Amino acid sequence: MTTTPSDVDVVLPCLNEAEALPWVLERIPPGWRAIVVDNGSTDGSAAIARAYGATVVPEPRRGFGAACHTGLTAATADVVCFCDCDASLDPSLLVPFVREVRDGGADLVLGRRRPQGRGAWPAHARAGNLALARILRRRTGLRLHDLGPLRAARREPLLALGLTDRRSGYPLQMVVRAADAGWRIAEHDVPYLPRTGASKVTGTWRGTWQAVRDMRRVLGETPAYPAGTAHPGGTVR
Repeated sequence: MTTTPSDVDVVLPCLNEAEALPWVLERIPPGWRAIVVDNGSTDGSAAIARAYGATVVPEPRRGFGAACHTGLTAATADVVCFCDCDASLDPSLLVPFVREVRDGGADLVLGRRRPQGRGAWPAHARAGNLALARILRRRTGLRLHDLGPLRAARREPLLALGLTDRRSGYPLQMVVRAADAGWRIAEHDVPYLPRTGASKVTGTWRGTWQAVRDMRRVLGETPAYPAGTAHPGGTVR
């Protein structure tokens, strides 16, 4: 896929990922810009990211959503992607996602994580994800299997969603509001590798269920189109 430097920005929320960053940044597709959002790292992550040519944006407010949204607002490309910075997902997998968005096949493309090897996706994290997928189906009708972080969409429509969650509910709020707005949402399998370092969210049962609580709060929001009124409704491909 041929791109210019301004075609695609990849937002990489980062909190102490010095060990994983080289692997991730080496796999950013040529011509794309990596935006590493430093969420208060103390291990030199920001310096490593700069050394690998990434744009580094500080976000002192702790929270996955805070880091993601700061990256989104710092982006200037037409298409913006999101990817974890822990080496569990290869950002080069985003190339067909971007192509699908640019060709008009979908408005939001998500990666469905398929664990590769033992320890790639702990049981408690899978359980929490499954529970949320079921609640999401009841809330929106979307038959998604995963709410993973690998995704792509156009920047201006993303900003227009008015996302407000700044914690673990941010990825889910993006999907819910996109569905309410009638976006076409696609989901494709992607390999999910054992992450480098300890997870800040799903490394423990407690962390997982705190994330689930954040996401349940998002699902409790009043729909943009109340029940009984006409609305586009999201679709899954």
